Amino acid sequence: MPSAGLVRRRALGAVLLSSALLLPATSAAADELGTADEQIAPGVTYRPFSMSTVHGPVAGHLVTVDLRNPGVELDLLHPASVAARDEIADMANAQRAVAGVNGDFFHVSETHEGVAATGSSVGPEIADGEDLKAAVPNGQRFGPGLPAGTSTEDVFGVGADHSARVSSLNLTGVVRSPKLTAEVAGLNQYALPVNGIGMYTSDWGAVSRARSVCGTDTDREAPCSTDTEEVVVRDGVVSAEQDQPGSGAIAENTVVLVGRENGAAELEKLNPGDRVQVESHLVAADAPPLEFAVGGFPILRAGSPLPGLDAATLAPRTSAGVSADGKTVYLLAVDGRSAASTGMSVQEMADLMGSFGAADAVNLDGGGSTTMAVRDPGQELATVKNVPSDGLPRAVANGIGVFSTPR
Repeated sequence: MPSAGLVRRRALGAVLLSSALLLPATSAAADELGTADEQIAPGVTYRPFSMSTVHGPVAGHLVTVDLRNPGVELDLLHPASVAARDEIADMANAQRAVAGVNGDFFHVSETHEGVAATGSSVGPEIADGEDLKAAVPNGQRFGPGLPAGTSTEDVFGVGADHSARVSSLNLTGVVRSPKLTAEVAGLNQYALPVNGIGMYTSDWGAVSRARSVCGTDTDREAPCSTDTEEVVVRDGVVSAEQDQPGSGAIAENTVVLVGRENGAAELEKLNPGDRVQVESHLVAADAPPLEFAVGGFPILRAGSPLPGLDAATLAPRTSAGVSADGKTVYLLAVDGRSAASTGMSVQEMADLMGSFGAADAVNLDGGGSTTMAVRDPGQELATVKNVPSDGLPRAVANGIGVFSTPR
């Protein structure tokens, strides 16, 4: 039986959605909220719904997560390596999630001076408390334009206090040796800042690191840098160095450093046999530390949509939001690009997330990436609930997984 708080949230959502009829033509209005929420696991519900808008029908899917339940967790859905992709349902089933949606935008459909796309995500990733990667520079990202005051470092995550929030993650790190002390400006990311040094670990995978020195902080399509250096550090000792970034799997006891421009000049000071200490940390803008995080740009803050959101472009959309107390999470997927569902604008998604009860929310990758998978009660595997606009689910870089363990 739903709690009194959940009943109040549903009632509020119905009122706000109905009031959208009075808003400008780009706003969405609901004439059906769909079936009642179905409990798919303790603390987790799923509901499909339909809406009528001025631009046509919209079909959506909502998973609601109660983090007050100690047996419920959110964590990153991800392939075996950062530079890889997989389908949401496959990742959810491999990690035994009861539900999941696609996550961040990612590096795809680009061949830069012969360097293929890596498949890795734009923003930071933290999985089960482990830092997997940091954010690329703003100008190197894929996806819609960033709203004012946001960046590729913005994330949706869950802290050590078991509360969800929208935050940001900044990378701090250092390379130290008797010959140099230099800042680490990248971690397992497809694009490094100009003049920066990036570190690559076994989490990156075997994909070439050549793309990391292409483009600039403001122009993703700028030429690749010709002033580069790569240094391999094994068990704290330089084991190899070369002028160009390489490829191949990285051993657990090994860190590969890639530098461009001034960063390359710093790394050129190192020689095989030199002892080197390398460390990095993703630091949240607010406390407590995040134990799970996925990249996404904010669209809702303190219950209000950010100014300047796109109100015209209709597409399949995915969003993650959280209530003001951090304890109720809303995962939303909206279908689009079909007669059955026209999709929504980013502005409409912000309005819709607010109507469900979210105080803060982020926009995740959309279009053909929009996917929601749910494990129905009594079933062993999660299945895709929405209608991907590509006709089939797309392999993506990461996602948000919902995990429920009865206690």
